[in-house]
Amino acid sequence: MRIAYLDCFAGISGDMFLGALIDAGLEPNVLYEATAALNLGTTLKIEKADRSGITATRVHVFEGTKLAEANPAPMTEPAHQHTHTHQHDPQTQHDHKAAHSHDHAHEHEHHHGRSLTTIRTLINTANLPSAVKATAVRTFELLGASEAKIHNVDIEKIHFHEVGAVDAIVDIVAASAGIYALAIDKWFCSPLNVGGGMVDCAHGRFPVPAPATADLLRGLPTYSAHVEEELVTPTGAAIIRALEPTFAPQPAMRVQNIGYGAGTRNAKGFPNVLRLSVGETTDATHSSVAVLSTAIDDISPQILAHVTERALALGALDVMSTAVQMKKGRLGTLITMLSDDAHTPALEQLLLRETSTLGIRIHHERRSCLDRTHTTVTTPYGEIRIKIGSRNGEIFNAAPEFEDCRTAAAQHNVPVKQVLQTATSAYLQTQQK
Repeated sequence: MRIAYLDCFAGISGDMFLGALIDAGLEPNVLYEATAALNLGTTLKIEKADRSGITATRVHVFEGTKLAEANPAPMTEPAHQHTHTHQHDPQTQHDHKAAHSHDHAHEHEHHHGRSLTTIRTLINTANLPSAVKATAVRTFELLGASEAKIHNVDIEKIHFHEVGAVDAIVDIVAASAGIYALAIDKWFCSPLNVGGGMVDCAHGRFPVPAPATADLLRGLPTYSAHVEEELVTPTGAAIIRALEPTFAPQPAMRVQNIGYGAGTRNAKGFPNVLRLSVGETTDATHSSVAVLSTAIDDISPQILAHVTERALALGALDVMSTAVQMKKGRLGTLITMLSDDAHTPALEQLLLRETSTLGIRIHHERRSCLDRTHTTVTTPYGEIRIKIGSRNGEIFNAAPEFEDCRTAAAQHNVPVKQVLQTATSAYLQTQQK
């Protein structure tokens, strides 16, 4: 199984994530083409940078002619040189915008001129694979939900103060294209170092993490160490949310590619980079899984749905509800959760806190898994990913990714089953050649 591990010891931002993707072997054209598809007049500049002795990849977003006007940095930036005032994404700092020669009037236009509806339309009308659009829209919706909660405004009416900037749109869409192209079966992530100190936002100075970032990181493992700077930006936090990784130490894996994405600052003695490791699990055939279960006869359907949703957000591999008959002839529900060891304590706490159970059964089971890979087929409804299950080179199962099909069906106003059938047929045709 193809897996990836994000080591966020220096936090994560949109441009750091893009740099790590490229450094780990992603073709630059994936990002260039995604940026061009938006028709925003933006350009990417990809270069090597030194971060406390570590060679990393830096990705810049320029609007219009800004790339030609900007003083081009050398392919390797000088060590310990501060190229910008702050690390975070351009959309989160006035000073960072000023470094790209944006005056405050221009900046204000970007920050207040795009609603979530406008951004969603921009993404959905771009010439991009359906899965890329779905991930990008989902990421912006996560950002919008946090902003709406903070400002007590309906998510569809909010005009983003920070995430509506052009460079944020490019970061998120390009990141979504990179995620799609890498075709990772499962993402893993370290706890997130949020940094410390104070940060300048559109509404004044706040302690790190900024309000939107803090809301996006709710429930995720975070810590503050090493530097008094903002290390996790709203865009970086939203990307992590969209990936839905398993938070744990790096799993046993055969690492094939390692990439370092450079942040803006270059502090001495602190490598300001995001490390991405891509490889295969050491044993894709057999693995161990924790099984948590409890039977309840007095839980409402609303609470059951809430517990299921929270369990998946906390890292459960799967959640199942089965109708059972309990003592005294009462009808009840057997809740079963599958988890790795790292997430078991959080799921145990969830069941004890959110349900009426007085106890939980926990045991481990050995499971046999097929090797999972992806391929992409072209259909009249766009590109659809096909999930393939195989062992020792023999393909046992192949099925279209349902989310790709659902997104394509909605865009073309056709039944989902029609897209599923078309994608399956297209895949079978490729196997006959």
